[in-house]
Amino acid sequence: MAFDWFKRKAKNITTSTDEKKDVPKGLWHQTPSGKVVEHDELKKNNYVSPEDGFHVRIGSAEFFDILFDEGKFTELDANVESIDILNFKDTKPYADRLKEVRAKTKLTDSIRNGVGTVNGTKMVVSCMDFAFIGGSLGSVMGEKIRRAIDYCIANKLPYMIICQSGGARMQEATYSLMQLAKVQAKLAQLSEAGLLYIAYLCDPTFGGITASFAMTADIIMAEPKALIGFAGPRVIRETIGRDLPEGFQTSEFLQEKGFVDFIVKRTEIKEVVAKTVNLLAVHA
Repeated sequence: MAFDWFKRKAKNITTSTDEKKDVPKGLWHQTPSGKVVEHDELKKNNYVSPEDGFHVRIGSAEFFDILFDEGKFTELDANVESIDILNFKDTKPYADRLKEVRAKTKLTDSIRNGVGTVNGTKMVVSCMDFAFIGGSLGSVMGEKIRRAIDYCIANKLPYMIICQSGGARMQEATYSLMQLAKVQAKLAQLSEAGLLYIAYLCDPTFGGITASFAMTADIIMAEPKALIGFAGPRVIRETIGRDLPEGFQTSEFLQEKGFVDFIVKRTEIKEVVAKTVNLLAVHA
């Protein structure tokens, strides 16, 4: 069944070249500890600082290049987009916000689906892009995950979601919250088909994402020192009226409490995912 709040991607989006500089932006990167790393060196190390192990936030393009063999994959449902079905307006109309972020990021929405091989094992990977409205969960993210799962079931493939999100997209209100139930229902079908689901939690993973499909995978992996939770620490502190434990909401803390199965450095993620799939996936 087609939903009238999806439409095809606008063609030929261009941006101004006024921002071009003599020195390319991103040539150097400074980590929170003050370490300065050359961009090319950072890229060779899967965007993990060799100086202090800091995992620089990256998007779907970089993750797909890291995971898929030779960086080759087929993108699924690339042209699915949201429209402003509620005519929502906060500091600016939602329709204008969408146009701006699409032009800036060259993305159609906050998640992309790719199918390819990871160390020779074919699988489907959905990866969120934090650069697109904070990787927020809207109707498109739910729909694209639904389609990715259907593709996995039809082709008997394992599935992985790379999570990095601030939570539900407020501009889509109830349509955003509906996606939680929608995705969980599809994941139940994936499980009934005997197919593996892996979640890889990156910094940050918050809100409804954490409260639903990020925490219901067969295997839950996380990047080192990633912040993972539902509400922010300030809100929780004010609600319970006490100080929080040291390292609260880090992936290491959640692993200790049993919410995360294991922590995987980005430099090792391809090998670990391939081994996990080969050990646990049920092939018909």
